[in-house]
Amino acid sequence: MDPARIAELLRPFLARDGAARLSLTSQQLEQISTYIDLLLRWNARMNLTAVRQPEEIVTRHFGESLFAAQHLFPSRDVEGRFIDIGSGAGFPGLPIKIWNAKLHTTLIESNHKKATFLREVIRTLTLTNIDVFAGRAQDFPGSADLVILRAVERFEAILPTAAGLVVSGGRLAVLIGEGQVKAAHEKLPELRWLALAPIPQSTNRVLLVGERAL
Repeated sequence: MDPARIAELLRPFLARDGAARLSLTSQQLEQISTYIDLLLRWNARMNLTAVRQPEEIVTRHFGESLFAAQHLFPSRDVEGRFIDIGSGAGFPGLPIKIWNAKLHTTLIESNHKKATFLREVIRTLTLTNIDVFAGRAQDFPGSADLVILRAVERFEAILPTAAGLVVSGGRLAVLIGEGQVKAAHEKLPELRWLALAPIPQSTNRVLLVGERAL
């Protein structure tokens, strides 16, 4: 897909108050273009995403993921450990890694075919300091400064597991519908929940972030 068109489609997700906040480099746009090509090829053989039109992939998947990235990491020089639970086709974990290459990233995906796809994207994009854990989040032995969830099955059931992977002073981020916010607050009252960030071009999708005390 043309990188210039990708940049145009992503502009609303990387803006605040109508003004461009941060932009993607030409290398990052090329990486996204290559990623989309891979996703379309693999999606013809296995069900990675129900969204099959390239431009809709950009807005639905990359837009939401990069919206989260620029909120969570307005400075792209921040180092730290980052976990994406239920990574699937790589969203939001891989776009966040593309946004901030310094993050030590772990993509947790229990479906082995999807995990194979994630490794192929990592290899093709020559990403470093990133791992794929082909298992359940409950079995992952590590922890991280930021743990994120998007479009996972049994959302409420996985929340305590996700929160358990967050270090003291770390953050749990969830990309969810507004109707799920109350459940997150009730399930994890020990976190300090920040104000919702509505996702552009969506009627009810939000980024919700909770902080664990030191």
